[in-house]
Amino acid sequence: MHIATQSLPTPFASIKKPAIGSQGMVVTNHPLASAAGTEIMLAGGNAIDAAIASLFALTVVEPMMIGVLGGGIQHIRLSGGKHHIIDSLGTAPLTAHPNMYECLSDELDTMRETRGRENLLGVRAGAVPGSLAGWCDALARFGTMSLEDVVSPAIRYAERGFIVTPYLNSCIGDCVADLAGDSGLADLFIPNGSPMKAGERLVQREYAESLKLIARLGPAALYTGPLGDALTSFMRAEGGYISQKDLDTYRVIDRAPVRGSYRGYDVVGPPPPSSAGVHITQMLNILEGYDLRGMGFGSADCIHLLAEVLKIAFADRSMSTADPDFVDVPVERLISKDYAAERRAAIDMNSAQSWEAKVFANESVNTTHITVADAMGNVVSTTQTINGLFGACVRIPGTGMILNNYMYNFDPHEGRALSIAPGKRVFTSMAPMMVLKDDHMAFALGLPGALRIFPSAMQAIVNIIDHGMSIQDAVEAPRVWTNGGALELEPAFPDEIANELQSRGHRIARSARIAGGMNAIGFNPDGSLTGAACWRADGTPVAISGGLAAAGVTFNI
Repeated sequence: MHIATQSLPTPFASIKKPAIGSQGMVVTNHPLASAAGTEIMLAGGNAIDAAIASLFALTVVEPMMIGVLGGGIQHIRLSGGKHHIIDSLGTAPLTAHPNMYECLSDELDTMRETRGRENLLGVRAGAVPGSLAGWCDALARFGTMSLEDVVSPAIRYAERGFIVTPYLNSCIGDCVADLAGDSGLADLFIPNGSPMKAGERLVQREYAESLKLIARLGPAALYTGPLGDALTSFMRAEGGYISQKDLDTYRVIDRAPVRGSYRGYDVVGPPPPSSAGVHITQMLNILEGYDLRGMGFGSADCIHLLAEVLKIAFADRSMSTADPDFVDVPVERLISKDYAAERRAAIDMNSAQSWEAKVFANESVNTTHITVADAMGNVVSTTQTINGLFGACVRIPGTGMILNNYMYNFDPHEGRALSIAPGKRVFTSMAPMMVLKDDHMAFALGLPGALRIFPSAMQAIVNIIDHGMSIQDAVEAPRVWTNGGALELEPAFPDEIANELQSRGHRIARSARIAGGMNAIGFNPDGSLTGAACWRADGTPVAISGGLAAAGVTFNI
């Protein structure tokens, strides 16, 4: 196993620096969340303990992205080598039905628009939450510390407050009008009518009390206890759908990972209802027939090929992102090498093609991701969200909890694969990925970014394996994206490359940022860990080295 420590020449300069440690690594999209996980690991916890501590901390310091009323996917590799996929995605309430919203459009890019934006904002946009159940499940099965211990940093941040970053200030500013519609959120984030400024201290005392309840009661605090009572009472009063029966019947699901191979590496990711495992494997299978290293990172040939495989993946994606309990998903066919060969044979290197993609382009970009590893060999890669920026922009009175707007991920039209059905899980592009060489961890990564998540994760994998990039360069490298429409390019790609791609038939669109803040951990041949986070978010790697005194050491005066 070998991960490059120096990158090949690239047309960009990484902004952040990696961290290197020997005893553990925590990488999240906020420095205080990374600190929380590190604190727990230094106290003797393993990677799972640290990951759950970081997730709870993120609910405080990244409240626009993640919350106990959200959902997500955890990819855990235990020290013995077994992979676990914990699906705690949200589900449609049991009283939900295909015609619960009035649709305003049949057009692909506006097909989720509904009367009054009811599937996007307000109590009717909320799906049954799964995050808290999933986090507590992982901790109980694979952690070593108590829930009280791992929640304690989050309680401290909520009770004492933390300093608002420019990133959080920007997110509040983007949502001022919607936040103003909820008195609790308005008081918290836009006091005196203005968004909290970077450098000010944000205190969340109500939410601190809710976290204390969770620390004491566990998931029962929400699913059968006082936090659930507050949620369902508010739903009844305001016309929402979530009931006590929904909370009673919610279940975390263990899923078998999707496994693929690429140039001697094993690639492991989540299965449907996530797109990542299936379609990253599919795209890599197609790319395996080309000399990407010879083409060079950022060349017109390489970007053209990436664009074509992205369009192919999105053309097939509509079959493989729905809840597998409701839709028969042809996973084995999509990830087969034979199918990749069929698709590869139709690619024209000189001309962009239409692959008749039929995708749903409105999935939320407002998600977060963490990657954690310990010295024992446990690794966690997990992506979590409340879906939209500040979810449904509804705060459950007296609790500080922010409601998700997961119902927006469903197609509000009847009779389609992604139509609403009682108890159905939302689909997702979450890509908590792990890559192995000779049965040993090579690297783990993930990021937020809606439909751009799994394509960006695929590009990072290619950056490392084909282009020999370091972990830091791989997460920060400029990205491309298309789902069959315009080919989006980040600014670092020069105009001459854009012009060449345009001459091949691509419609070029410049994008300041494609997807969100990727973070990753590389597992080096000498046993050390390299943590990296990119410029697109507040990502911060924190490394642990050193350790306890050698056995038998005494100090004599």
